[in-house]
Amino acid sequence: MATLQEVMAQLEAAGTAQNRKVYTRHGAAEPMFGVSYKELGRIGKPLRTDHDLAAKLWESGYHDARVLALRVADASAMTKTLARRWLRDVDNYVLAEGLGGLLSQSPVARDLSDDWRDSPSEWPASVGWFIVTCTAEQADVWSAPELRDLVGQIEAEIADRPNRVRHEMNGALIAIALRDGNLRRSVVAAAERIGRVQVDHGQTGCKTPDVAPYVERTLAHRATMAARQADKAKARSKR
Repeated sequence: MATLQEVMAQLEAAGTAQNRKVYTRHGAAEPMFGVSYKELGRIGKPLRTDHDLAAKLWESGYHDARVLALRVADASAMTKTLARRWLRDVDNYVLAEGLGGLLSQSPVARDLSDDWRDSPSEWPASVGWFIVTCTAEQADVWSAPELRDLVGQIEAEIADRPNRVRHEMNGALIAIALRDGNLRRSVVAAAERIGRVQVDHGQTGCKTPDVAPYVERTLAHRATMAARQADKAKARSKR
């Protein structure tokens, strides 16, 4: 098993000044090495799941190390206490979505989303809503009536929530719309009333997508992929 010192040395060697500039525009703060996502994947792949190492990487304070920590942490081992401890260190959307994605696979996903969505602070609320985005299609996490209530809450509150929370609420609408046709109609109607969601992405090329077109593109992509899988299955059956 790799040690913290070995992994940190790999991260330092893979960092570049150009990436540090790019990540700064996306809200990341020092200390950081500036490791590309391709390199993070290369470094992280042999580590697999290593929760002890993930905790040490997070505690290092380095942005890149924390991104890697979220990739190698064991979601099943995430507790509310540890999640809240890590949340205190989140200061940008990359870590917020990374933490939300990890927690969405944990046994405490729903509890933490319920605890954090209504926070007046940007990052707890962002993580809470991103968990919704990651889990909206899971019937064992959310019932359809619960999701419909969330659509109503988003419509009522999105204009007045902090910057990045607006983006995550918009993403939650998209995910809820993909759950089923009835919810999709509710979401599309709400999105029309909401109008364009204004989010400041700073000096980046990132955008907050319009809900209805994004949903339609996603459904079309899923239909294409399903057709390809069906064709492959048919071809295998004829061998």
